[in-house]
Amino acid sequence: MPSMKEMVDDFLAQKRIAVVGVSRGTESPANGIYKKLRDAGYTVYPINPNAQTLEGDPAYPDVKSTPDKPDGVVIVTRPAETDKIVQDCAEAGIQRVWIHCSLVAHGSSASESAVQFCHEHNITVIPAGCPFMYCKPVDPFHAGMRWFMRVTGKLPK
Repeated sequence: MPSMKEMVDDFLAQKRIAVVGVSRGTESPANGIYKKLRDAGYTVYPINPNAQTLEGDPAYPDVKSTPDKPDGVVIVTRPAETDKIVQDCAEAGIQRVWIHCSLVAHGSSASESAVQFCHEHNITVIPAGCPFMYCKPVDPFHAGMRWFMRVTGKLPK
């Protein structure tokens, strides 16, 4: 099994990333991740089945509806929704999933069944942390969170 660093490096080396859970009107972790990746030069697709546009860009109802297949998907939803999203990723042939987890806001989007599904379907899954903790430039807060989560065992090695 690859290390956390190897999985993160591979995920962030991709060009097209979908972010599931971007919301209308409220500032959520998904919105922040979407903007961070967009500002870093990625082609990013906001996914929300209830919106036509998000953050000024066209929105898509699911990962299978994007104009180009995403190379990776960041999931920032309730754990119960994550199971369906990873199934959609498998059907779309997406091989990289990052399931958001925070110690501060909104908790974890991961469910054991979603992580297991990814393993069973050869999807590389990062079931912890947040792209903010790795996508450069990393702000001091997220660098501190990465350190804290690593030393407390909340991030895989």
